[in-house]
Formats: sequence, structure tokens, C-alpha cells
Amino acid sequence: MHAPYLLSGILQNGLVSFDCFSEDLTVNARLLRRTLLPVALLLILAALPARAQDNYEIQVYSYDLVEPHHTMVELHSNFTIDGSKTIVDGVYPTNHAEHETIEITHGFTDWLEVGFYIFTSERSGQGIQWVGDHIRPRIAVPKKWKWPVGLSLSNEVGYQRRQFSTDTWTWEMRPIVDKQIDRWYLSFNPTFDRSFHGQSVSQGFVFSPNFKFSYDFTKKITGGIEYYGSVGPATDFLPTPFQQHQIFPAIDLNLSPKWEVNFGLGVGVTRSTDHLIAKMILGYRFDF
Repeated sequence: MHAPYLLSGILQNGLVSFDCFSEDLTVNARLLRRTLLPVALLLILAALPARAQDNYEIQVYSYDLVEPHHTMVELHSNFTIDGSKTIVDGVYPTNHAEHETIEITHGFTDWLEVGFYIFTSERSGQGIQWVGDHIRPRIAVPKKWKWPVGLSLSNEVGYQRRQFSTDTWTWEMRPIVDKQIDRWYLSFNPTFDRSFHGQSVSQGFVFSPNFKFSYDFTKKITGGIEYYGSVGPATDFLPTPFQQHQIFPAIDLNLSPKWEVNFGLGVGVTRSTDHLIAKMILGYRFDF
């Protein structure tokens, strides 16, 4: 039985039945339940499988691809100001961890690009460590088709070391739909994650929606809100406390067509989410 349903049964029916004991024990059953119930709740919460929070590339994707015969190099940096403080399921704590991710993306055609990631982590007492690598092919509806919305599909597959994730081999399928309306920009990434090796294999596809809306205050400054979530298996969402929900007020600087600059401060709103993260993305497009 899954822990959330077990918890529901405990809350409804009590921990123990004392009908077969003496009348005195039956009278004291309520007092015993009040004493044991908090302990049982803590044990159940600790036993719940928690999907690792992927704070290495914190970004809501736009539809557009890197132009053919061009290469985009990005540095994704983030620092967890307030995160997990103990080792859980063999995974290192995230509190005061600095993550640096190098992303290299090359455009092959007007409908295909391929990206490659190198994940690293640094934390006091652990030094700088390699976390893993991913590869990400992405296809898109070409701009020349002039669709009313931007539409593309990213598939990211890769490995991460067990010390940093309970799932070592994973696949992320990310549809991307976006639209620019005058100064307003909207992007929705209804992402599905799948583990091939690790604790979450039995969950199947996990639904992790991302969303962004922003406004161009000037030609060079755009401000908005980014949302990142993970709500559990696509066919059976977890109870809200065990879901991940994170909100980032963020700024984009439109310095030139070659540069990408994004930074923000994220707040987690559930117990399963790192509570405070600062992030920045710095990218440059090369003509090769």
C-alpha cells in the first residue's frame, strides 16, 4: 500500500484496536492513539519516496531553436539558500549547494537542434563534483510555416550519479508551446519525466509542468514569473505536501541577439521543495 493511502487509513480508523482487551485498555486507547499518532506520521513521511529535485538547469523553454550552423553556449548557475540539510535516501543535501551546468547546443536545421549538458555541484566539505551528463535533441515547427503559436518537442536523456539523485538514468519529454502577444510573452512546458534506473521506475511518467509569463518593460528589460512543478505520476498525483511547486520572479536582459541573460529568486511553497534558490543563466551564440 502506498504511504499516502496508509496515512489516510490511520487517520480514519486509528492506529490500533483494543476491543479484544479489557475495558480499562479500551478506555485508554484514545490517549494511546494521541501519543503514537504523531510518531507514526513522522515515520510514514520519512518513508515516502521523494523524487529528486533537478536544480541544475532551471529554465522554462521557449519554442525557438538555435539557428542552423550556430552554437549556443550557456552557463546555468544556481545557489540553494535554504534547502534540504540531511542525507535522504543516499542523496546529498541541497542546502548551500552551488550548481554549475554547462550547456552546448548546436543548430543543424530550421527544425532540429541538439544540446549537451555537463552538471556539477559544489558544497562545503564535498568540493567540486561531477554530477552527470545529458543529451537533448529537439525538433520544432519551422518559423516559415507561420503557425499561430510556437511549437517544439525536447527529449532529454542522461545519467546522474547516485549521490545526487535517486534515479540514475532518466528521460525527460518536454513539449513547448509559446506565444508573443505585443509586449506579453507566454510559454507552457507540460513536461513528463521517466526513470529507467532508480527509485522512481515504478512511478512511470511523472508530470512536471513549467510555465512562464513575462512583460517587456523596455526593449532591453523583461520581467515576469516562472513556475516549476512536479506533481507525481501522471495518472495518480501525489498529495499536495509531497508535490514540488516553485515560483521564480525573474528578469531577462535583451542585450543583443547574441546574448542571453536571465536571473531570478525562487521560493518553494511545499515541504518537498527547496525553499529558496537564486539562479542565473548566461549564454552566448557563436557563428559556427
